Amino acid sequence: MKLAALMRKEFHRFFHDPRLIVTMLLPGLLIFLLYSIIGSAVNGKEAKTYRVYCDEAPPLVVAAVGAIARENTVEWLPLEDEEAATAEIREKKAAAIVKFGTGFDPLLEGGNVEIVYDPVNEDSLSFYSTLTAALNELGRRFTVSPAPLSGVEAVGRSVMQSVLPLIVVCFIFSACMSVTLESVAGEKERGTLSTVLVTSVKRSHIALGKILPLSCISMLGALSSFLGTALSMPKLMGVSMGFLGGYSAWSYVLLCLLILSAVPLVVSLIALVSTLSRSVKEASAYTGVVMILVMVVSLVSAFVPTIGDWAVALPILNATVQMQGILGGRLPVWQSLVSVGANLLYTALLVVVITKLLSSERVMFGK
Repeated sequence: MKLAALMRKEFHRFFHDPRLIVTMLLPGLLIFLLYSIIGSAVNGKEAKTYRVYCDEAPPLVVAAVGAIARENTVEWLPLEDEEAATAEIREKKAAAIVKFGTGFDPLLEGGNVEIVYDPVNEDSLSFYSTLTAALNELGRRFTVSPAPLSGVEAVGRSVMQSVLPLIVVCFIFSACMSVTLESVAGEKERGTLSTVLVTSVKRSHIALGKILPLSCISMLGALSSFLGTALSMPKLMGVSMGFLGGYSAWSYVLLCLLILSAVPLVVSLIALVSTLSRSVKEASAYTGVVMILVMVVSLVSAFVPTIGDWAVALPILNATVQMQGILGGRLPVWQSLVSVGANLLYTALLVVVITKLLSSERVMFGK
């Protein structure tokens, strides 16, 4: 009977506390949304038409490529001007140039196929994979001679463009979480924050006195992590990208501004969660949910590369989108500056909300 009473007590505590229920159920919902977004982005793409220049495509190869391409179509064009065709591949107007060796016969054992493609161009790389898969399906011993147009520097830049923004956001969040939870929720749990609240200090000064120094401390960790990652990734991939990684000094200035604007926003968001929490343990649980949400937002830019300029109005997403543009070789100056301003504006709004919460006896003292 005592065991049953203890079990009823724990069930009663859980099911009568909305915060615990939300903490338990929300991660599953966010993971569902995350996988749904990724699945829609990966599998929901429209059918493509690959424009391929070729001297003379054997019918058997054309049929094999069509079977592998499925809903995508391949437009085989006569190769009359190789320089013009190469320029179209670089401009992403064509997918590849395919040259079949002299006397190539798909019915014979062997043969050589030369493929000119651009690994940075998504359509070009996709067609290259499709053609090589089709040749393998034919079961012949064909020799494929790839001739990639982009060097390892361009490929390395493409990898950094897709991976680095997400890594930077993870570092920012971890750096902010490590110093913010204990400073806000920890002081609230120990009662030291209540001592400050009974003084004549303005609530806005208390909020700023927390967020500003915590942001400065977190910026050091975030910038250190970013520089370490950015400078080591080319070596990790085994490529040499030259001075400053192949990027201009202005690119690094914009990247730093985006990071510096995201840090106080994340600190304010974690401080808001900590203010609403009753202990460090509870704040950690809620912050984990917030981190999943931030990761979902960051992954959107990685799997949906065609986001428009409207993304500058959305916190966190605007920073990751502009980082991708900068790492991709563009210099989105006005979009980056608007994103920085928007993040600072959201930070100011969160400071106002935290100030209101600090003035609430029900939130601070549970009354």
